Amino acid sequence: MTWSRHRLRTGEDFRAITRSGVRSARSHVVVHLALIPQGAEAPRVGFVVSKRIGNAVVRNRVTRRLREIIRPLLAELPEHSALVIRALPGIDQAAFADLENEVGGALSSARRKLDRRLGEQRRDDSHQEVTA
Repeated sequence: MTWSRHRLRTGEDFRAITRSGVRSARSHVVVHLALIPQGAEAPRVGFVVSKRIGNAVVRNRVTRRLREIIRPLLAELPEHSALVIRALPGIDQAAFADLENEVGGALSSARRKLDRRLGEQRRDDSHQEVTA
């Protein structure tokens, strides 16, 4: 599997997902999940690892660890979805297994929130059609 087809690339994409999507936080990560119907079918993922995390070596290590945690979870993401994972300070000290649990838990929570939001939108749309 090539990773490049799953990457978010532009700052505009990152902003759109963090502003319009659902959010779920854990102690070391914040997960933003959104559906982008105009985008590619394959789920897209981006990572935000700021300088507060550490120097370039530490930030790259954190990004590689997060990428490996997300790789097997890509198949579970819906088509046209986009995911931004923001690392929080202290993530560089967390064990890999703990990070896997945190990312998995935050992602499942975000999926439930997104499903609820989409269900509410469908109900609102059907209600508007009935009243029109």
